[in-house]
Amino acid sequence: MLELIKWLFTSRETTNFTYDLEENNKRYLASLIADVLNMEVRTIESYIAEIAEDEELRRHIARMVASSDLAFVADEEVRFGRRIGWYAFARALKPRVIVETGVDKGLGSCVLTAALKRNKEEGHEGKYYGMDINPAAGYLLSGGYAAFGSILHGDSIQSLAKFQGAIDLFINDSDHSADYESREYATISDKLTGNAIVLGDNSHYTDKLLEFSLRTGRRFVFFQEKPRGHWYPGGGIGISFRR
Repeated sequence: MLELIKWLFTSRETTNFTYDLEENNKRYLASLIADVLNMEVRTIESYIAEIAEDEELRRHIARMVASSDLAFVADEEVRFGRRIGWYAFARALKPRVIVETGVDKGLGSCVLTAALKRNKEEGHEGKYYGMDINPAAGYLLSGGYAAFGSILHGDSIQSLAKFQGAIDLFINDSDHSADYESREYATISDKLTGNAIVLGDNSHYTDKLLEFSLRTGRRFVFFQEKPRGHWYPGGGIGISFRR
């Protein structure tokens, strides 16, 4: 209750709440990602530390929020929550193509393009495509980060059906109805590369990513986030992958 009262007086957010994760929760996330990717835990932990310490990204987001007409529903304090897991996947996979459906302000867009920016510095090119039906979505993706990605406005299933090229990392975060989520997975099924990772932002509500994984010979695990100092109980990350 105290956390809720504090939030009412300190936050402008009315949806898509942002927060940091508990320290142990971040360690569990790093361990899970390392297991999925068959990598060393310390490597994944280094990526999570990297995004936490990215002051350039934090300043960019805070500046864009402050200057936006939508600033009244967003906080200038930057908190990534489970998106640090998205970042770690993007850094570890070195994907050529990332697709995210459901962009909202574009916080995830900035996190993912920040990963692509660092990947390029290491010699790995990649591009981000965000899809959202709201023509105002993605306003945070600008400046140097926009050089690594773009927003495709329109119905995400229609955009996915038209999308040309193979997808290495796909993130579902759009219409949270079970039917729509399931249709997105069906649409991208033949567009995924052999080692592609699919992340579901709705897996704490539906089993559609699990069903998709079982139907297509993939494995599935789920990470439950634990926010630090926030009344919201947290969402999670459904992870679909191949061995």
